[in-house]
Amino acid sequence: MKGCLIQMQNILIGGAWPYANGPLHIGHIASLLPGDVLARYFRARGDCVYYVSGSDCHGTPITIRARQEGCTPQEVSNRYHAEFCEVFEKLGFSFDRYGKTSSEEHKHFVRKFHQTMYKSSLIEQREAPQAVCLHCGVLTDRLVTGACPFCGEAARGDQCDSCGAVLEVEQLQDAHCAQCGATIEFRQSSQLYLALTRLLPELTDLLESHPGWRKNAVAFTRRYLDEGLRDRAITRDLDWGIDVPKAGYEHKKIYIWAENVLGYLSMSEAVCRERGADFLALWGTEARHYYVHGKDNIPFHTVILPALLLAYGDAGSKALHLPDEIISSEYMTLEGRRISTSQNWAVWAKDLTIHYQPDAIRYFFLANGPERRDADFSPREFAERINGELVGAYGNLIHRALAFLQRYGAGKVPDAAIDPEIRNRITGLFPLAGERIEKGRFKDALTALMELARFGNRYFDAGKPWITRTKAPDACAKTLFNCIQLIGNLAVLLRPFLPFSSDRVIGWLGLQKTWEPQRITGGFQLPKTEPLFHRIELPE
Repeated sequence: MKGCLIQMQNILIGGAWPYANGPLHIGHIASLLPGDVLARYFRARGDCVYYVSGSDCHGTPITIRARQEGCTPQEVSNRYHAEFCEVFEKLGFSFDRYGKTSSEEHKHFVRKFHQTMYKSSLIEQREAPQAVCLHCGVLTDRLVTGACPFCGEAARGDQCDSCGAVLEVEQLQDAHCAQCGATIEFRQSSQLYLALTRLLPELTDLLESHPGWRKNAVAFTRRYLDEGLRDRAITRDLDWGIDVPKAGYEHKKIYIWAENVLGYLSMSEAVCRERGADFLALWGTEARHYYVHGKDNIPFHTVILPALLLAYGDAGSKALHLPDEIISSEYMTLEGRRISTSQNWAVWAKDLTIHYQPDAIRYFFLANGPERRDADFSPREFAERINGELVGAYGNLIHRALAFLQRYGAGKVPDAAIDPEIRNRITGLFPLAGERIEKGRFKDALTALMELARFGNRYFDAGKPWITRTKAPDACAKTLFNCIQLIGNLAVLLRPFLPFSSDRVIGWLGLQKTWEPQRITGGFQLPKTEPLFHRIELPE
């Protein structure tokens, strides 16, 4: 998308950046799909959308895998980045820009951003403890393990996966080297710090001014603020990452958490450059910003990203737009168990795209995703939902009505009056579904749309066109005309969720893709059509 015909509002949609140290699994897909629904909806509404994301190519997980495989971190991240792009394309993710943190455009932007931010009074140089193993040398925070000081569970030096706490390595209890198990020691090293503690009032205001954030985002963020923020190092003694743009720090890198979230800015700047658009307008007061991610990424979007933006503004630059909407999913489990890539307990997204239609995958993870509570995936439930809902309700309505017209009506839409009830249902669903999408209530929107499909099947059955075809042709024409109106409008309404099948129906019926009620005129000649969805064989 190179530009917008009608600019109503600038909409930034940031999808979380997956680590390029392993394949995408169903948890990634479930948490990120809502971003594409938002992007497609706002485009259909006529807004100017900037839907951006990318692969997180720096950090210790990638260097660990590179060491294990005997290659470079760049080779590892490039390989998985290519796989991510392939999966996202097959599933219909409509990014305006999907980049990677190792790209020159991202690194250049981050260095420029940091150079400005270092002028802020919130950036301080301090002596900080650096973890060192006598056997393995200097350790990154993820290579230090121990007990979380908050919940007591096993944790890494940067984050506790059990309670979600963002940690500093020196906070760990019983800290030891994750590679060899040896006890570590700490040596002092000069680093740059972001004084998060001084941003508590601004971050509290941000939270309290957004009561509509999802409950997990509100709860997590409030806990971080109530427990007391800690100033955090934004540089580290690393070999793989973005160089620190400051004299005396030539052998250090920008800490990953202080550069990966800036990808929303670097990629949206790239889109603005392509479109000839104003980057500062996109990041100004009149824009609307959505961030779409999983539960474990909440603090990076409600605390870390706003803090970096505030520090940049404190340096004397124009204030940048803080997050508006936090679309934070809960966890996706697999047959009742937490997904674990280390234990190979996962369903890989690439495998799903090989075996199933993209709209079937999208439908399941949007209708059964972890929107407000944990959700589970099992092969049987996947098959049952697709067969019963996508094939049995929506697909059935389309096939039976179009096939009937092809067989008995020479493929032409009959000329009749629209049923007032159907007109009211259609016109009422556009604002209803739109409001639910904008508020991040994707399941509720999809439920309402699928109910219209079920209503369409009931309407078809009640009209009995197989009988009225010969006994009451006008009644038959009315039934089929109204079913076609339902089908065409459902295709437009469902397009943010099911773009592949919707585009086929929209093409068959000669419709527009704008978010408004559509009308198919009598006499319209249908092309040859075929069933949209395949039934899935139930597992033994």
